[in-house]
Amino acid sequence: MSIQKTITPINNTVYLERELASDIQINSVIEKGSTGFKIWKKTSIDDRISIVNKFIDNLIDLKDEISKEICWQIGRPISQCAGELRGFEERSRHMVNIAKESLQNLPATQNDEFDNYIYKSPLGIIFVMAPWNYPIITATNTIIPALISGNSLILKHSSQTPRCAELIFNAFENTGIPEGVFQFIHTDHKACEKIISDTRVAHVVFTGSVRGGQEVKKYIGTRFINAGLELGGKDPAYVRADADINHAIENLADGALFNSGQSCCGIERIYVDKKIYKEFIDGFKSITENYNLNDPSKSDTNLGPVVRQSAANFIRAQMKEAESEGAKRLIDESKFIISKEDNCYVCPQVMVDVNHHMRFMMEETFGPAVGIMPVNDEEEAKNLMNDSPYGLTASVWTKDTEFAKDFGKSIETGTFFMNRCDYLDPALAWTGVKDTGIGCSLSTLAFDQFTRPQSFHIRKVI
Repeated sequence: MSIQKTITPINNTVYLERELASDIQINSVIEKGSTGFKIWKKTSIDDRISIVNKFIDNLIDLKDEISKEICWQIGRPISQCAGELRGFEERSRHMVNIAKESLQNLPATQNDEFDNYIYKSPLGIIFVMAPWNYPIITATNTIIPALISGNSLILKHSSQTPRCAELIFNAFENTGIPEGVFQFIHTDHKACEKIISDTRVAHVVFTGSVRGGQEVKKYIGTRFINAGLELGGKDPAYVRADADINHAIENLADGALFNSGQSCCGIERIYVDKKIYKEFIDGFKSITENYNLNDPSKSDTNLGPVVRQSAANFIRAQMKEAESEGAKRLIDESKFIISKEDNCYVCPQVMVDVNHHMRFMMEETFGPAVGIMPVNDEEEAKNLMNDSPYGLTASVWTKDTEFAKDFGKSIETGTFFMNRCDYLDPALAWTGVKDTGIGCSLSTLAFDQFTRPQSFHIRKVI
């Protein structure tokens, strides 16, 4: 029997222990998923939506318990944890509201002799490997459209957030969902390889590292199935000279530091027009030094620890390396006395005098640290923003809407923002380019990820 231990970053002690599923248990879960799918795909869309709506209501009712678990499992300030449930409800309600239209048959040739159409057929078992950083919404971004589309689903959550998977499962109780349609398992990476390779699995969704995404593709092998992969990010912002500078500072600081910088679309690079660079970094320094880095279970904390000691060590090492190459720290870290080398409390930091020869500006940091560079013009900003192996989101801060729309077309990114960052509009496709991955969640396009076109050629003989 293998035991999985979850260490809370609050005090680096064991918070949870879970037994990992055996090969026999994994096979049983997959078999139940296959049986459940056969029943579920015959269920009407109206009935599926009714069940999913009950699930949404049930999960919202678990808000207090979920908030506590997010706080203790990943270290997010308790004052901010309920926001994830608000985001969950916004996205889920939207996906439910557009489901029937998104899944309706696509009419083709229709006349007295033919009634042809394209039916969106569910795929089968969807295997979801969800990340810890937003443990509810990243999982349910897939769960909602996949289930309404008629698929069954197996959720494997991060070893850091096993309790979140259990609470999601609990929310399906008393909804009327058939057995086997939604299941969760606690497994290790080796077991995931077997599940992905299993011919009964029809689609894989993974959020994590680029290396992890490559492993998923490897395990799929020669099988003709698709995967949705959201991998890395080093999301940039360009602050133009005509920007509302105070608005830009406030929002970019939040975009860089919220959740201790552990957001897939968090801001990690900022390029500022040299005309306003000094004013910008002065303002950014001021707002950053007012953060309260402390025990996240305290109500007045707005910046908690990063998720684990190894992550804290990586972030600190990346900044120290940048310093050795000429970068400077803008923030006085003595203001944050809780931070020590042997804990997960990493001081919020702004690095200046940085450049793209430094790994700090090229590789994902995933922590409360951001690099800021001055730029001469829009062309330099564009080239620096695109000088990255990633492409999840990018933003421009300007009062010129037409410029922003034109500029955005030249940026290699899945989502382009004007005067906003670190937010998902559920009506827009959530996708990325380059090493950020493939696939799409949210919007009407999400339903196409979990269905296949089946053409019906109906000739009427009278």
